[in-house]
Amino acid sequence: MDDNDWLAGQFEMHRGRMKAVASRMLGSSTEADDAIQEAWLRFSRSDTRSIENLGAWLTTVVSRICLNELQVRRSRSAVPIDPDLPDPAASPITDSDPEQEALLADSVGLALLVVLDTLTPAERVALVLHDIFGVPFDEIGPIVGRNSSATRQLACRARRRVRSHAAPDESDRLRQATLVEAFLAAARKGDFEGLLDVLDPDVVLRTDETAVSLGAPAEVRGAEGAARFLQVARGARPALVDGIPAAVWMPGGQLRVVFHFTIRGDRIVAVDAVANEEALSQIDLVVTDRRSAT
Repeated sequence: MDDNDWLAGQFEMHRGRMKAVASRMLGSSTEADDAIQEAWLRFSRSDTRSIENLGAWLTTVVSRICLNELQVRRSRSAVPIDPDLPDPAASPITDSDPEQEALLADSVGLALLVVLDTLTPAERVALVLHDIFGVPFDEIGPIVGRNSSATRQLACRARRRVRSHAAPDESDRLRQATLVEAFLAAARKGDFEGLLDVLDPDVVLRTDETAVSLGAPAEVRGAEGAARFLQVARGARPALVDGIPAAVWMPGGQLRVVFHFTIRGDRIVAVDAVANEEALSQIDLVVTDRRSAT
């Protein structure tokens, strides 16, 4: 095996974790792939012989690339947020124990990616690395340009914003994420009444020609009929599809169906099931449950 093959093999060993980190930081699988490609270029040009923990080194590299991309996004914003400005109505920053942090990472799910868009780049990087991937603050500090104590405060502030869901401009996406998660929870339990609770009485279910050819009805109107059909979605997983909360069915890891939701108030008023392979190949997908973070 030559040096190039050895380098490629070492890099591939850590690709899954890097993709999970980049996807949650950037909220886009396409941008995550770009970040990993840039990380490979940096890795292939570096002298890696003296690196003791290659996984940690690659996580740092891809995190810095993501931070740069998030900063570019923020610079395009009409109203940039100063990361050092205190929240006017915030409570004092306090530490959270590891059990609480793990609960946050596991429970927020789809809504987390929505709320992450409201954080500053440094807050987002600190929260994702520490609360989801368990990276120590003293390793995150050099990435965001702060000491360990300041990085801890950064993550605490970000965590507080996530918990409070302080995202006025993201309220529609956050509401949709909450409804999608409630829908999936009911479907997984076979909870017919739970499905009716999230569906508008006049909900419309539509499926594309590919789904119809597989035996699905072209259209179903009314909550009861839609709920009966949608019970088959118990194997679906929460996801962001082109940045919008949705659900996907991925047997064996292969994307087969996307469920798009239209909401009004606190109910789902339309569900569109897309199974066309060409349409599915063109979407930007980030699967958000824990099975994708490996």
